[in-house]
Amino acid sequence: MSNSRPVVVLTHPILEPGPTLLKEATELRVMASQYRHPVELLRKAAEGAQGMVTQLMDTINEEVLSTPGLKIVSNVAVGFDNIDVPAATRCGVLVTNTPGILDDTTSDFAFALLMAAGRRVLEGDGFIRSGAFKGWAIDMLLGHDISGATLGIVGFGRIGRGVARRARGFGMRVLYCDEMPATPEVEAELEVTRADLETLLSEADFVSIHVPLTETTRHLVSTPQLERMKSTAVLVNTSRGPVVDEVALAAALKAQTIFAAGLDVYEREPEVNPELLQLENVVLAPHIASASVRTRSRMSETAVLNCLAGVRGERPPNLLNPEVFDQRR
Repeated sequence: MSNSRPVVVLTHPILEPGPTLLKEATELRVMASQYRHPVELLRKAAEGAQGMVTQLMDTINEEVLSTPGLKIVSNVAVGFDNIDVPAATRCGVLVTNTPGILDDTTSDFAFALLMAAGRRVLEGDGFIRSGAFKGWAIDMLLGHDISGATLGIVGFGRIGRGVARRARGFGMRVLYCDEMPATPEVEAELEVTRADLETLLSEADFVSIHVPLTETTRHLVSTPQLERMKSTAVLVNTSRGPVVDEVALAAALKAQTIFAAGLDVYEREPEVNPELLQLENVVLAPHIASASVRTRSRMSETAVLNCLAGVRGERPPNLLNPEVFDQRR
């Protein structure tokens, strides 16, 4: 293969057309299958490479980013807390993500978890499969209505707004909490009201979390916040696992401080708090909120196009540290 082709490292499998695009344009270096690659293996794989296409399982720190010749790290995700972006900027490495693509798919799934937990769908499925169902009963597996309920959305970015749009179809009252208020036009269009976190938690029947993971959002929901919620409330998290204190959540669910929860992300993925695994009033999904064929394929393609632009010296479409590109010009 010609030495003129840039070397790109693919840390984990991605969907078509991503692999084909990479094979056609680069000397592709595919890492051996492993859920979480140690940093030293990532550093070794990056040697002599100009680009890396990574996923959230990869810890991309300064040890990896300082590899000579590395130009870009392209994350196949919206979140990028697995990448030390300030270190990348110091090392002159571009960092990209895949925003916008998974908004609708994730919003759909957040609502699916909300409904499944609120209406005890998973418990009902287990009830049938166990042979316990002997016929209709008026008090069997009573849940809580979604229609007309109050929904609290914590984080009002693209996905949070997508959830608000879906809530309109159920006639829900929607409160949102975000450091940056939406414009009056957006608030009017989506029929939402801004509230502080304490008010939102105390008034909402359903709480859906859509914030990025930062030092200020880590354990944003812990014991004090859970105790502020209604005993009939449902908590849904499709953002990042460490935003919710799993130990506190398990205790709250066990004590019925809140009614139920629906989780797609976890503090120490792929580990799940053992207490949560023992509870029936929590719906647990394996980080699949964006897992539709169309969305994951488009995420893969976008990440590859970001990477190819970076190794060619072009400005990637979804650049997180534009100052690095500007300094190269």
